[in-house]
Amino acid sequence: MGVPMSDDARPYSRQESSGARLDRNFNEQLQELRVAQAGVQIIFAFLLSIPFQQRFTTLTDLQRHIYIVTLVFAALSVVLFVAPVAAHRVLFREGVKDFIVRYTAVLTACGLGTLAVTVLGGVVLVLDVLLSHTAALWTGAALGLLALVLWVGVPWTRRRRTPPGKADVDDGVSPRGGQSPKIPG
Repeated sequence: MGVPMSDDARPYSRQESSGARLDRNFNEQLQELRVAQAGVQIIFAFLLSIPFQQRFTTLTDLQRHIYIVTLVFAALSVVLFVAPVAAHRVLFREGVKDFIVRYTAVLTACGLGTLAVTVLGGVVLVLDVLLSHTAALWTGAALGLLALVLWVGVPWTRRRRTPPGKADVDDGVSPRGGQSPKIPG
């Protein structure tokens, strides 16, 4: 059933300069953002077209409110996932890659939160229209729990079990490296 995840993997270390590490971290973040941006932009485009469909006028007030919240969170997701690119453009060659990496980490985490609300809102709205309010709420709750476990629970559990000496503490982002997770002003 797939490749087992082992906690007994060989120690992983890199021999890289601080600058190379920041460049690698930013490139890894951009790869993550590319995946999220594509998905959220497609969802946002579909949400923008919904009010122009004939059935939209048959939605209940509750369904319209769910739609509005979902649309707003989709827009927030787009803004949050594109913001690191804009920040990089503004701060290009300013010697603040450490700030950009930390800022991107915060924006990405916030964007994933708004994306989760967007996905859940879309599913709840569709199931409320097609099935029932109860089915929509139960399915939304189950998907929300699944997202929480997979997106937050599993990584945090693994992170807590990683000894501080074995973490990539010089990644420019990790609070374990003695750096504040706050963004410097």
